[in-house]
Amino acid sequence: MSEGWDAAGFKARVDEVLRAFVSAEADRFADIDPHLAPVAGQLESAVAQGKRLRAAFCYWGWRAAGQPDSDAMVRAAASMELVHAAAVVHDDLIDDSPLRHGRPTVHVALQSAVAHRPGAARAARSLAMLVGDLLMSLAGQLFATSGLPAAYLGRARPLWGALARELIAGECLEILHTAGTPDTVASLKVIRYKTAKYTVEHPLLIGGTLAGAGEELRTSYRAYGLPLGEAFQLRDDLLGLFGDEQVTGKASADDVRGHRPTALLAEAWRTADDAERGQMRALLGRPDPDGECLRQVRELMRRLKAPDRVEVMIAERVDEALAALDAARLPAPATTALRALACSAAHRQY
Repeated sequence: MSEGWDAAGFKARVDEVLRAFVSAEADRFADIDPHLAPVAGQLESAVAQGKRLRAAFCYWGWRAAGQPDSDAMVRAAASMELVHAAAVVHDDLIDDSPLRHGRPTVHVALQSAVAHRPGAARAARSLAMLVGDLLMSLAGQLFATSGLPAAYLGRARPLWGALARELIAGECLEILHTAGTPDTVASLKVIRYKTAKYTVEHPLLIGGTLAGAGEELRTSYRAYGLPLGEAFQLRDDLLGLFGDEQVTGKASADDVRGHRPTALLAEAWRTADDAERGQMRALLGRPDPDGECLRQVRELMRRLKAPDRVEVMIAERVDEALAALDAARLPAPATTALRALACSAAHRQY
């Protein structure tokens, strides 16, 4: 493991795997009937962009356990990005988000395919749900056909059940807590299950388990992965409201319109007085919040110092993750890569 970590080179390898695999699957899907072409196009669009962090964590879970670089392992790691693509399609659908990566989300893009019929928006949402389902199925297919030995794949297969169960539990918890009384503990639980585990912890564990990692190493992966995954989503919450839409590629009004149970909102609510809570109730959940509404929400959040406290929460979790990484005494290239990935996950601008 003497070579360094070429993040851009790894991303290019994962991009190529996804492009070739999903393109072939989209062609097979469209061959069933010409009417399926717009849906097939959204399969490809859903994986066209991404930082490929989840694939990288999976790959370094493998490498840190002493295994060499392998094209088969890159294919297996790329399957994590199809899990993410499926989760994003479903999440955008649940949240009715209009933009992702600066482009129309799948349920918005597919409206043109059903514009001729009554209830086009509902039909497009149904199609998007099925796109997400197919992407999750393709994730398992890519993993199973990665080229790794069957015995290796068998070791990791049970983790897929845990990944899906916890991801869906997180999505359900977010729906159940939406528009309720904001609570930081509940918000952090949503973060943990909806995003943190499948972004860092599970990819690391899957990569390590494929490589035959022992319990001690897997425990180190959990100690690093869970706080870092939480920091990732806390950063996402800040960017969702305070980020530049031209950079994030997502609509800043989403969390306000959806009255989502973010830690940012919960921290603002926790320190607000009755008048400020009344103001939040009046501003959150509006079907079409305008620029003035967003300005008032941001101003109120800043006055209550909620963004500052979330920044502290991010820093605490990154420090916890890096301390666990240092204690794990991994091979130097793995430590270097996982440090760089921690920075990419927690301190990004999009």
